[in-house]
Amino acid sequence: MKLHSEAYESYLVSQNEWVDRIPSNWDEKRVKDLFKLVTDMAPENNNFELLSLYSSIGVRPRKDLEARGNKASSTDGYWMVKKGDIVVNKLLAWMGSVGLSDYDGVTSPAYDVLRKVNSTLLDERYFAYLFRTGNAQQIFKRHSRGIMDMRLRLYFDKLGAITVPVPPYLTQEAIAAYLDTKTAQIDRKIDLLSQKADQYGKLKQSLINETVTRGLDKTVAMKDSEVEWLGEVPEHWSVERLKNLAYIKTGGKDTVDNVEGGSYPFFVRSQTIERINSYSFDGEAILTAGDGVGVGKVFHYVNEKFEYHQRVYKISHFRHVLGKFVFYYMRENFYKDALRLNAKSTVDSLRMPMFQNFVIAFGSIDEQHRIVDYLDEKTAHIDRIVATINSQIDKLKELRKALINDIVTGKIRVFKPEHRHE
Repeated sequence: MKLHSEAYESYLVSQNEWVDRIPSNWDEKRVKDLFKLVTDMAPENNNFELLSLYSSIGVRPRKDLEARGNKASSTDGYWMVKKGDIVVNKLLAWMGSVGLSDYDGVTSPAYDVLRKVNSTLLDERYFAYLFRTGNAQQIFKRHSRGIMDMRLRLYFDKLGAITVPVPPYLTQEAIAAYLDTKTAQIDRKIDLLSQKADQYGKLKQSLINETVTRGLDKTVAMKDSEVEWLGEVPEHWSVERLKNLAYIKTGGKDTVDNVEGGSYPFFVRSQTIERINSYSFDGEAILTAGDGVGVGKVFHYVNEKFEYHQRVYKISHFRHVLGKFVFYYMRENFYKDALRLNAKSTVDSLRMPMFQNFVIAFGSIDEQHRIVDYLDEKTAHIDRIVATINSQIDKLKELRKALINDIVTGKIRVFKPEHRHE
């Protein structure tokens, strides 16, 4: 069914926190007059669907997304949820962690479950959109209790007292239908662009890996490297352990030593580069964290003054190899070798012997220069393409936010053709 949009004919001054004015045929009510807090506890030894709430994707069965969190051993005492209920994460409501459930099931007591009081006068989809807007997040934060952001909680006594805009039922229905259609269209575009960016990322990885392990001349004779994960390498290349090619050392600073706006980069266990007012090294180096998010996968190439954390490894003072060549080589190959040495399916931490015994195949310095120049050019080109794609994604996300906000707050009128004179 085709939907149309235009401005409302007249507006009234609003008494709520969301907007300065609302369409003249809209009402304003407290959340607790529209929704009740549901505290129906699940029975013992129940077999109901366990539901979780995610800020990015809403309410989903945990079994479909077990990798995102730990599976509950028991759901006894959890809250019952019905299709059409709105689930609110008390801790993260101010960050948009609110979602409409399309499922019957149970959910953690960490969440509040809201159920509409009058099923014939409310379209829960409209309010689910309203509660996830940027305006909602600001309002929810103001009404949350806690001494700092990470401790904020939005309890129902505060949420229930918030006044919200309430369009006529048919308008709620039209808004929800319109936004379901439009956001699905935008989400499809975002998904396609994200897939495209991922493909370019894989192309970049493949390009780097192929070039640093096979070279630029695909016609040269090959030899067995005698390293299982590496396979064949050009016949004229050398194969050495990293400890014979560079100096490897960990830092001496802790995260608390960082200084906001400091003079020098400070490489810590996270992917974020902090700042500090001291430095312990000045020159070319490769840095990677020994544990934390992205361990074994995130590498930094540096050629300046810097400081580094006690659990960050610095590889420097290169012999027979270019630092930039080793950087490209390690970022695509180190993790697979670390994984081989680990009994688990993931790598939790790195130890000095992993670096010392890591095998690198390499040609002459001149050949390494050609490889580095080639990869610098090609990867920069791919990075520019990906940056353009990500910019398009960001614009679509902003469009999605603005569209939802303008429609649910009455700035834009939406209606079905047969209801044009409502």
